[in-house]
Amino acid sequence: MAARKTIYDGLKQLGEKSRVPGAPEEAMLERVANPHPELRYLVRFAAPEFTSLCPITGQPDFAHLVIDYVPRRWLVESKSLKLYLGSFRNHGAFHEACTVEIAARLKDFLSPAWLRIGGYWYPRGGMPIDVFWQSGAPPRGVWIPDQGVAAYRGRG
Repeated sequence: MAARKTIYDGLKQLGEKSRVPGAPEEAMLERVANPHPELRYLVRFAAPEFTSLCPITGQPDFAHLVIDYVPRRWLVESKSLKLYLGSFRNHGAFHEACTVEIAARLKDFLSPAWLRIGGYWYPRGGMPIDVFWQSGAPPRGVWIPDQGVAAYRGRG
């Protein structure tokens, strides 16, 4: 009896032991068909422990990333996204570059109806840097909640 085909056929990382890629360009993002392409809905990923490196000092930088998108044909497979984000831990780039690079790759890979990213970076040199990008106006009729990350307040 032949196995039934599913939208998950062809995934290479899910259910397998996978190492974190050494650099973002080595990371393999995977996607699955959206089971409800006729609906408009929001998908959110939060990565509260995102890490990259300062390209000048080599010191670690930390951020809380929130990625929101309204899918069309594709959904990003979450393990591949986790491995992709993890690949930044040894990647030297400024906060702005990391945040926008992630958004651009996801936009190109998924072709969503809408995508935004909030990069809430922890202080460097006593000053937090927050980076925001979105592909355009959100689609009408989709509930787009606040990203839920409070502005950095320090000890105040």
